[in-house]
Amino acid sequence: MALSASTVTPTIKLSPPSTSQPLRFLLRIPSNSIFDNTNLLIASPSNKWRLRISFFPSFLNKGKDLNALKEELLQAIVPLDRGAEATPEDQEMVDRVSRKLEAANPIKEPLKSDLLNGKWELIYTTSRSILQTERPKLLRSRTNYQGINVDTLRAQNMESGPFFNQVTANLKPLNSRKVAVQFDTFKILGLIPVKAPGRARGELEITYLDEELRISRGDKGNLFILKMIDPSYRVPV
Repeated sequence: MALSASTVTPTIKLSPPSTSQPLRFLLRIPSNSIFDNTNLLIASPSNKWRLRISFFPSFLNKGKDLNALKEELLQAIVPLDRGAEATPEDQEMVDRVSRKLEAANPIKEPLKSDLLNGKWELIYTTSRSILQTERPKLLRSRTNYQGINVDTLRAQNMESGPFFNQVTANLKPLNSRKVAVQFDTFKILGLIPVKAPGRARGELEITYLDEELRISRGDKGNLFILKMIDPSYRVPV
């Protein structure tokens, strides 16, 4: 990044000369400059320069902050059975940490990123229909997956046992983060194809994306948090 001459305005303090010490120059960068927390000390007794720099720009800590937030989010999710056991207070906490991550989203245009491709495992959601909370636990899917192909704009939702149901969908970009979802084919028990009704549609916005984690929000207000398990997976044509 190029700096203009007006970006930093240092001040120079001169100490009084003495017979026992050489002239010393103290160069301080103003605390409101882009070099905040930086001090330069230069001594010049006969053109011998010494430079001491303490330079810790905030952007070097950005990765650490993201990792800390991700760890906080994952730890909050662990005891919630993908959201089925979440209280309103739990949901509020998960939503709050998610919004902090979303604000620091490193991928500003996720629909243009190859990181979106692959097979994702759903680790948390507020969608009661996906969690199947109206069923006895023995009849709920134990794991849910979602495959996405950015190049073909196809998506696939998959349940594990006991029923192994699937559904595929076409995606239509509405902007660089949001898609319209039109489901086309359900597969009962993963085998029996059934054409999806036209009303089986919705919208999904990808609000956070990196190589490990994805956060999305649906048009009905539901939150979805997924982890990448297979970046090589592609939705079958």
